[in-house]
Amino acid sequence: MAMLQFFIAVDVTVVNVALPSIGVGFGVDGHALTWVVVGYTITGGGLLMLGGRLGDVLGRRRILLLGTTLFGAASLLAGLAPSFALLVTARLLQGAGEAIALPAAMAVIVLMFPEGPRRSRALSVWAAVASGGLVLGFVVSGIITELLGWRWIFLVSVPFILIVLAAVIFLVPSERPAGPTPLDFFGALLLIAAPLLFTLGVVEAGEADSTLPWLPPVALVGAVAAGTLFIRVERRSQKPLVPLRFFRNRPRVLANLATALLSAALSTSFLLFTYYLQDRLGAGPLQAGLTMLPLAVSLIVASVLVPRLLGRWGARACVLAGIGFTMLAMAAIALAAYLGAAGPAMIPAMMLIAAGMGSESSDCSTSP
Repeated sequence: MAMLQFFIAVDVTVVNVALPSIGVGFGVDGHALTWVVVGYTITGGGLLMLGGRLGDVLGRRRILLLGTTLFGAASLLAGLAPSFALLVTARLLQGAGEAIALPAAMAVIVLMFPEGPRRSRALSVWAAVASGGLVLGFVVSGIITELLGWRWIFLVSVPFILIVLAAVIFLVPSERPAGPTPLDFFGALLLIAAPLLFTLGVVEAGEADSTLPWLPPVALVGAVAAGTLFIRVERRSQKPLVPLRFFRNRPRVLANLATALLSAALSTSFLLFTYYLQDRLGAGPLQAGLTMLPLAVSLIVASVLVPRLLGRWGARACVLAGIGFTMLAMAAIALAAYLGAAGPAMIPAMMLIAAGMGSESSDCSTSP
């Protein structure tokens, strides 16, 4: 389970440093390359709740095998993709595989380890491996892209995914499915369609010489329509993916909104750093990966230290500190880019982002 978590976490960051090389390989520009990142994250996030429900209904071992197989096959497809469209398709499938496999993997850990110190230790290993994957994603991407080519950032995980599949077959016990239960497939589809259409509208709106000027407003209207329809579907569904009563809890809604904003800032920063270091400053993939390493390391350190420092202040202080640090970080990135500063000048912004994410994700942010 930890090995699966590691390579899924690696795939979140490993593609960032390789993006310029992918663009050169397929002859596409930066706005098209956005889909290599967005396709993975939106499908992964949009299908996550459906993946958890599938595990409950069909059995976690079966769904774990299905999701892991899909993730591995999509990784192979991404590494061998002969066209950019097929690469984006493979990233969409990777996200779907992640969404199906991860909830089942966590459920397997919870079921196999009894409540208490053993489970806490197992979940701690699970979280530490995820953080390690995020960190190594930057360095591994730079090394592999520099020495072997960008295709190997996807291909390298395939043999390890095969090991995971074999381990699941022989080590994870089978279980009896819960039985027939309504599944909100239409709601899951809308949950993916809304952010995808919104992203399409925003990305295309940024193209001054677009040959399809009508596409951004149509995509944005479609995003609003998909979001509105999702609310109606969830209101009428017997087993909704997102029960609307969730939004009646104001602190919970605000906490999730803060998480969404800070996560958006973090993922945006990865892209900004990548393009600034390689396209603007002319750094190679390896140098860019090593320059971004302080961001990943600081993120791990902050997630451990900041909760201890801010836990006594309560949830509001943690969230405000996280937002404040992240605002300063984005301002520092903008200033460094405006001045054309060298790569190391970005490190203070990286540290601020890490402090912001660590503050927001601390235990105190989920306290009552």
